[in-house]
Amino acid sequence: MCRIMTKYGSDKGNSWHNYTTIYSELFGSLRNRPLRIFELGLGRDHPNLAESIGMDGLAGASLRGWREIFPNAVVFGADIDRSILFAEDRIQTFYCDQLDSAAIRDLWAQPALVDEMDIIVEDGLHTFEGNASFLAGSLDQVRSGGFYSIEDILSKDLEQWHKHLPSYASQYPNCDFALLELPNAFNDFDNNMLIIRKHS
Repeated sequence: MCRIMTKYGSDKGNSWHNYTTIYSELFGSLRNRPLRIFELGLGRDHPNLAESIGMDGLAGASLRGWREIFPNAVVFGADIDRSILFAEDRIQTFYCDQLDSAAIRDLWAQPALVDEMDIIVEDGLHTFEGNASFLAGSLDQVRSGGFYSIEDILSKDLEQWHKHLPSYASQYPNCDFALLELPNAFNDFDNNMLIIRKHS
């Protein structure tokens, strides 16, 4: 999984992040299933926009990686930057502002997205506010047995997440929550993720 994601230009398994180690364990047995996968944040290459991946970034890299890793899956994505939205074989993308609850509702009302997702990955605006906003409007879109992950949680925000997790667990008793602080000699800034598993 790391090799494939890196091939397309995704940072999920490079020296800065090692999320593919976790994903390989969680998703390995699902490889040949007809999954529905969604990722927020396509990787904007405009440095004047918030959370840009920079001029060397490749928009849509992770979506293309998911498509190869899961050969029978349909992959969806969304971003606030309309200029990078695209469609390819087994990939569709949509507009969404994750800080706008109405925009999130509009996203999930799109005909292609009305069925639940097996996997949702949130790799958008890396702030607690942005994470919480999209989580509130999207966790119900995960089907039973499915996964929701939030990537690139800032280390400085971990205490805030620890404080809020009990209320999330109470609000969503049908889900398991795991906040992961991944060891990485190159990155003590944001190599953290939240994994949520919805009970079958």
